[in-house]
Amino acid sequence: MEAIITAILLGIVEGLTEFIPVSSTGHLILASELMGYDAAAWAQFNVIIQLGAILAVIVLYWRTFWAVATGLFKAEPTSFCFVRNLLIAFLPSAVLGFLLIDQIELLLENAHVVAIALIVGGIAILIIEKVVKPRADIQPGVAAMPMKTAMGIGIIQCLSMIPGVSRSGATIMGALTLGVERRTAAEFSFFLAVPTMVGATGLSIFKHRESLSSGAVDWGLIGIGFAVSFIVALVVIKAFIGIVSRFGFAPFAWYRIIAGVAALVWLGTR
Repeated sequence: MEAIITAILLGIVEGLTEFIPVSSTGHLILASELMGYDAAAWAQFNVIIQLGAILAVIVLYWRTFWAVATGLFKAEPTSFCFVRNLLIAFLPSAVLGFLLIDQIELLLENAHVVAIALIVGGIAILIIEKVVKPRADIQPGVAAMPMKTAMGIGIIQCLSMIPGVSRSGATIMGALTLGVERRTAAEFSFFLAVPTMVGATGLSIFKHRESLSSGAVDWGLIGIGFAVSFIVALVVIKAFIGIVSRFGFAPFAWYRIIAGVAALVWLGTR
């Protein structure tokens, strides 16, 4: 029963944090410290249940994905531009993640790195929100984004390999810094999550394929975490766009700073 409760709680954490700029990986690492479970034993669980959150994007934006797929068959330029931008933005993290997977996994064991990254990222979001304005020459929409802008976002996304930085935070703030307006920045982050997280999960599964096939991983618990993260992410994605449109990204920045400071204090006094 304790394992089931842990799976449910981790699924909730993943679904809540994957698509908002607060770092899902960072929160899962802090959750392991707070709840006292063996992080190493749940490492593959945490990676695989990310696909539940990714499925939420596909379900919510199925019309967009369907339109792009049919557009590719019809040789529509807009569909090709949509896929081109996602692939261009995906490539830097794909290459770097493949080369540095061992070093990245070592960072996943350091909760202090997470806490510091949360604080630094929160301050960065506040500065970007205050200083950067959308560029008039960049039209709204993922397909309308220039190739160099998509590449720039992809390079900035590589910062999210540091736990606590946040993949969505890096891509959204990167897009804003490059002049993309808020809604397009958020939606591009959602869409970019699909190839990025599928690739990261696939690489991790391949690397740890022996332990996954040996029965050391409880697929029943993974199924529970997958389902919970999917349901929670459905709700969060819908709410996120509304919050950003009305209040911007500052609420998430202040949350990051408060959570990071609280984590540092707690880690230093336990």
